[in-house]
Amino acid sequence: MLSHTDSVTPPPPLQVEVRCPTGGLPATDGLRNSHRRRGSSATHGPQHCARDTDSAASSGCRREASRKSCLLGPGAGHSGWSLVKPRQQEYSEDSNSEPNVDLENQYYNSKALKEDDPKAALSSFQKVLELEGEKGEWGFKALKQMIKINFKLTNFPEMMNRYKQLLTYIRSAVTRNYSEKSINSILDYISTSKQMDLLQEFYETTLDALKDAKNDRLWFKTNTKLGKLYLEREEFGKLQKILRQLHQSCQTDDGEDDLKKGTQLLEIYALEIQMYTAQKNNKKLKALYEQSLHIKSAIPHPLIMGVIRECGGKMHLREGEFEKAHTDFFEAFKNYDESGSPRRTTCLKYLVLANMLMKSGINPFDSQEAKPYKNDPEILAMTNLVSAYQNNDITEFEKILKTNHSNIMDDPFIREHIEELLRNIRTQVLIKLIKPYTRIHIPFISKELNIDVADVESLLVQCILDNTIHGRIDQVNQLLELDHQKRGGARYTALDKWTNQLNSLNQAVVSKLA
Repeated sequence: MLSHTDSVTPPPPLQVEVRCPTGGLPATDGLRNSHRRRGSSATHGPQHCARDTDSAASSGCRREASRKSCLLGPGAGHSGWSLVKPRQQEYSEDSNSEPNVDLENQYYNSKALKEDDPKAALSSFQKVLELEGEKGEWGFKALKQMIKINFKLTNFPEMMNRYKQLLTYIRSAVTRNYSEKSINSILDYISTSKQMDLLQEFYETTLDALKDAKNDRLWFKTNTKLGKLYLEREEFGKLQKILRQLHQSCQTDDGEDDLKKGTQLLEIYALEIQMYTAQKNNKKLKALYEQSLHIKSAIPHPLIMGVIRECGGKMHLREGEFEKAHTDFFEAFKNYDESGSPRRTTCLKYLVLANMLMKSGINPFDSQEAKPYKNDPEILAMTNLVSAYQNNDITEFEKILKTNHSNIMDDPFIREHIEELLRNIRTQVLIKLIKPYTRIHIPFISKELNIDVADVESLLVQCILDNTIHGRIDQVNQLLELDHQKRGGARYTALDKWTNQLNSLNQAVVSKLA
């Protein structure tokens, strides 16, 4: 403690800070200038010290000055100004803005080992945890790297243990936003695994950890990922439970959909629509599909809209609404293309399928969006298929199907409709084949179409019932007898009707002019 009679040796100017008891700003510069003006020696009298201090205080309360490393502590001078013991300039213990150099170096040295020697990197990251002691950001980062390394090494039990350890950091060791971003990154990273049980354990462990964390966004995203996993595994009962929870999180107090959460609602709808598509439940699918298109408050991710449109296209195609299916598949393709999703090539195949089923003469690859993919190896088979289909070249069509069987027929949805395509092209070839004849042998048709006699008869029956062909089948003699007169009579009847309508129109015009 200093009294009025004690002499004070002032500290060097760069090591002095004066604090005003009323909360004023430091007055180091004021004190230094006061000393300089008075020409003070190494020792001051009590009055001089008090005056200098008061002068510095008044100057410091008025002016901003930089903080130095030596403070005035309690008990010096009349005005409450005081000297504090000098301290060395160092990183503040209660601040995260200045990283611990040893920890930082250890972390980055460990990271440098990750590619060349992953096992050594794991040991090195463990030292980061040991150096840190209390849970903090560097330990969190080290655990994140350890999870990824163990995933690459397929050491799944250890990876799971490290992930559970990392989840204990999210409450206080790191910020909410950083933890959310990191966990999302980890879940996306391991989602490439084919180990469905492992993924399920990851998602369920995350959800358990989030019960107390109250991070709604991360909870929603994790539940959505778990729902997609159940969809892929066709565990529809578990998926419906997830969907109910997700729906409840996006409802108002009245139980209605909260349109302010439009983007999240669309994600839920997309998941539910995929479930109904897999179940071929067109009734519920149609209602939900229409509902999803009427949400205007959201700015959806193109990937979500791509999923909704693709499922809508499948629904329309199954209902025989080929033009609507074509429109939906094209919209889905554009959305997938915008989001960079690999689903764009699959959707382009569906677009080609719809184009052929609607018997359009327009090549789907003529559009600006689809043209760049015309020669894509995955699409090339479908491109050739369109060409053969439009030329009614059944031999080439079947050859392409046989050569590219895995590329085309491995897709369940395409396989579901390929028979209809074959029937269409066979019908076109059949009509062209029988046109010059009044009677034609069914075995001859069988040879030309390269199908069994029984399949020819089935095709002929379908064409006769559809009025595509006018004739009858003589099964005893294996003949198709054609009724060209009936076909010609229908044409003449139509022409006669058209003539009568023109005559009526002519009389109406003449009567008005008269």
